[in-house]
Amino acid sequence: MGSNLFAAVVLIVVGLFFLARNLGWIDGNLGALLATWWPALLVAVGIGMLFKRGR
Repeated sequence: MGSNLFAAVVLIVVGLFFLARNLGWIDGNLGALLATWWPALLVAVGIGMLFKRGR
């Protein structure tokens, strides 16, 4: 249950970040960095969920 909560929180934060970026509320290098590397974040969350499931 903890990994589901973590995955949900990560998805909400990433979604809010992209929404704020699209609305022009935030701008800068952090936005470009996250926009480039967001697939790696999804992979990391998936790997974390797999390892927690194996326990």
